[in-house]
Amino acid sequence: MHEKSKRIKYIRVLEKFFKRNMSLLKLDNFDFELYKERTLKNYEEMKKAQSVDLNSPYLVALKNYIDLVLRSIEHHSESFENEKEMLLKEANLLQKEKNRTSYKKDKHKNQNFYDGY
Repeated sequence: MHEKSKRIKYIRVLEKFFKRNMSLLKLDNFDFELYKERTLKNYEEMKKAQSVDLNSPYLVALKNYIDLVLRSIEHHSESFENEKEMLLKEANLLQKEKNRTSYKKDKHKNQNFYDGY
């Protein structure tokens, strides 16, 4: 397998884990045991993909988020409410980081406008 295809596959697996985790956290009838079981199952699927070095700030943050999820499952409080809120906040910040590059302001858009007068 080429290096580029390994990288793409690894990134897709990371994002799939992230999306599944987000959907589990946002469920109305949140159950910690179900969340823990599915997250660990998703992590096992993620471990099958070959790890690749990631340089992008978004991808590094994504990998750190996954580590945070696994740590919060291992060391959690009784109700898991504080951890749930923290994970949702971090996930929102991660999505904001991903979308940050897609919204660029045109610096000199008015200079190119000519209406013929």
